[in-house]
Amino acid sequence: MYRPTSAEEYKLSGNFQSLRKTLSHRRFADRMDRPLAYWALPNDRRLPLAFLGRTLRDLLETPFEDLAATPGIGEKKIHTLIKLLNRATKDRIATGLDGAEPRAEKKSRNRSSSREFDPSIVSEALWDEWRQVVLEFGIGFERLGRLAPTLQSLPTVMWHTTLEIYCERSIAEIRELKTHGEKRVRTILEVFCSVHEMLANSKLESHLSVRLVPKSVVLVERWVDRIVGAEGRLTHDAICKSLMVPLLKQIQNDTGPTVSRLAEGRLGMNGDPQTVRQQSRRMGVTRARVYQLLEECAEVMDVRWPEGHAKLVALRSRLETSRNDAHALDLVRRAIDLFFPDPDELAARAARDGSED
Repeated sequence: MYRPTSAEEYKLSGNFQSLRKTLSHRRFADRMDRPLAYWALPNDRRLPLAFLGRTLRDLLETPFEDLAATPGIGEKKIHTLIKLLNRATKDRIATGLDGAEPRAEKKSRNRSSSREFDPSIVSEALWDEWRQVVLEFGIGFERLGRLAPTLQSLPTVMWHTTLEIYCERSIAEIRELKTHGEKRVRTILEVFCSVHEMLANSKLESHLSVRLVPKSVVLVERWVDRIVGAEGRLTHDAICKSLMVPLLKQIQNDTGPTVSRLAEGRLGMNGDPQTVRQQSRRMGVTRARVYQLLEECAEVMDVRWPEGHAKLVALRSRLETSRNDAHALDLVRRAIDLFFPDPDELAARAARDGSED
């Protein structure tokens, strides 16, 4: 018969009995068939590996003395078992940015205002909560590239991957997918975390809905819609400030400074518009390479702001049918050509720019 031999063992035994009583309540019935690993975090230490595959029901029906006598299970691993069982009693699992664990709380206090995302404190239970929100709000069709903080951390082949692809998998299953290393998994988790933070407290029955788009897109669209429906002279400087600057910031965020500077040059933000030949000579690369870099602008807009082409065409029409600064109209035309090029005109544009100097 098991007999605790220290005050610490008495405490562990008492905690286990208390958690067993709590988890036996019917409101936790949906958790009984989950494995203990469901509540484990990537940064947990001294995990009781012998217990991780066993369900809560199985563990709670096993006498504490039998658990404590399991080979390879010592006092420290029993401590971790108690910690994981305690997590299973939480109605609301702390998010990766809330800092549920002491270590995470310390990180949270030391974070900058951008609140760096920490994937090491995302458990399977928390992941379930996040993906359930995506399913409940019916936004599985949204693409990772539309919602990611930056596209630089996401391979191009995943920009158009929809959220529903990952809603069908656990974190462990996602990590087992081909080409899904820690960097990619981190971005996926961060997207789902952001969506959860925005929608978790929203009501499905509300007559209002939430549109998930980058902040820069919201600002630009509001400005374009207001300008298109208004009268009055529109200047080159106004378009630069309210349209081009936000779009170029988005390009820099998603591709880096090199492409952003090339885009600025093509638009003529700081002087006359630059030709591809001029840019290739300045950079010491071929014109083909410059075109390749500039095409990234269109790839970014295709996933970040696919509605942008229609918006800019409407703005161009407004400028063409009213008296405005000719430089303003040229700027909008160059923006459409850069961000939303006609595929059939790309070859012609390359030949035209190649003859310019």
